[in-house]
Amino acid sequence: MNTNQFEKKGWTPNRIGDLSSKVYVITGTTSGTGFEAAKILLSKGAKVIMLNRNPKKVENTIATLKKELGNNINVISIKMDLSVQASVKKAAQEVIKTVPKIDALICNAAIAQVPKRTLTVDGWESQMGTNHFGNFTLQALLFPLIEKSKGRIVTVGSMGYNMGIKTIKFDDLNWEENYTPNDAYSQSKLAQIMTVYELQDKLKAANITHVKAYACHPGASRTSLIKTSGSLLTRFVWQIMKLSPLVQSAKKGAYPQLMCATEENLDQSKFYGPTGRNNWTGPVDAHKLEPHAKNKTVASKLWNISEKAAGFKWNF
Repeated sequence: MNTNQFEKKGWTPNRIGDLSSKVYVITGTTSGTGFEAAKILLSKGAKVIMLNRNPKKVENTIATLKKELGNNINVISIKMDLSVQASVKKAAQEVIKTVPKIDALICNAAIAQVPKRTLTVDGWESQMGTNHFGNFTLQALLFPLIEKSKGRIVTVGSMGYNMGIKTIKFDDLNWEENYTPNDAYSQSKLAQIMTVYELQDKLKAANITHVKAYACHPGASRTSLIKTSGSLLTRFVWQIMKLSPLVQSAKKGAYPQLMCATEENLDQSKFYGPTGRNNWTGPVDAHKLEPHAKNKTVASKLWNISEKAAGFKWNF
C-alpha cells in the first residue's frame, strides 16, 4: 500500500485528542510497547487499567509514570497471568467490578520464542496458551463492557504470523512432535490475528456494528519480549539487531495499537503496522496481510476449539 491515509509520516499520537472520559484496559504494561501505550493514553487524560502478572514491577511502573506525568494520573493495576485461565477469569471479574465500561481493550502482552516446549497449567503449549487462549478468554469476558461503550478490541499481533507453518496444526496443537520456538510462536500469533477477523464476521452475523475489532503489530521494536523468553542465541542475535537501524523504538512500536484504540473510521478489514522495509519500521498505516491469515475454514475451527478450551461460549 503506497498511499498512506495519514500522509507521508503515517499515523502519530498527535492525532489523539482529550481522552478524559475514556477507559482503556491494557495487558503487559511494565515495559516496551505496552508501557509506552499506557503512558501516552494517560498523558491524554484517559483512565488506564493495567493487567500484569508481576505486582512489584507494576508498582515501579506506576511510580515511574507518576514521576513523568504527575500524581493525578488515573491508573489502576489488576494482577493477571495471561498464561493461566483461572487468573484471566479472576482478573476479568475484577475489571468488571472496577469500571462501568471499556472504550478499548488492548491485548498487548505476549511471550515469544520459548526455547524448550513447555505447557501452561491448563495443559497448552505455552505460547499458544498465553498468546491465543489467554487473550480469547479475556476478550470474551470483557466483551459486555466493551459493547456498553461501543468500544474496540485491539489485538497486537506480529509479523511472526507469516514466518512459521502458516496454518493451525489442529492434529498437534501442543507441538508434541517437531517443536521449534519459532513455529510455535508463529502459530500463536497467527491464531490471534485469525481470531480478530473471525470475530468481525461473528459480530456482523449478530448485527453488532457498534463494536470494532482490529489487528495490528509493532514491527521490530526495542522491547524486552525476546529477552524474557527467548533462547540464549536468539537473545544474543536480537541484542545486536536492536542496535541497528532495522529496529525502531518501543514508543514507535506502540503507535499501531494506539491508532487502533483511538482513531476514528479505521477499516477493520485491514492489518496495521509500520509500512517501511519488511514492515519492521516506518510510517504506521494499513499494509498487506497474507491470505492464509484470513482462511475462513481454519479460523472457524479454531474459534470452536477455543470456546471449548475456555469452557464457555462467547455471548453475542
